[in-house]
Amino acid sequence: RLPITFPKTTGQLPLYYNHKPTGRSYDYVDLPGEQALFPFGYGLSYTKFEYSNLQINPEKISPQEKVNINLDVKNIGKYKGDEVIQLYIHDTVTTVARPLKELKRSKRITLESEEKKMVNFTITSQDLVFYDINMDLVVERGIFEVMIGSSSGDIRLKGSFEVKGGKKGLCF
Repeated sequence: RLPITFPKTTGQLPLYYNHKPTGRSYDYVDLPGEQALFPFGYGLSYTKFEYSNLQINPEKISPQEKVNINLDVKNIGKYKGDEVIQLYIHDTVTTVARPLKELKRSKRITLESEEKKMVNFTITSQDLVFYDINMDLVVERGIFEVMIGSSSGDIRLKGSFEVKGGKKGLCF
């Protein structure tokens, strides 16, 4: 899998997800019909995979709790193959600039033709923590979008969970 993104045109630069907001949209990063030439995490395979049945449990947590994320992956091609399932998270409302997509987990699985497997991920407070404007480590309350795909440009399943708390910044 590619460790960087290759843009298709210079108009897509800068091509990263954690820049400060400018008041303009982020459309140049993920333009419909104008995707990167090769997105982060891109890789080739001799077969095709289908993602389904995304389950996020629980959907509401405190900053100290864990979130379990399950999904099914099926090899719908003719050949045995490996797939790298990538889990990205986006904090929808934050007090500081945060990335649009953060890779938090990945898992490589091998599937025979027509084989289906359940894939499990666990997200902890360590995955949600960051330094706030006062340089304190915090987990902020709010909604976190979960994106599952085979690369940053091929998101196949989306869901969300909510971190509940009494104030905006919460130390874990």
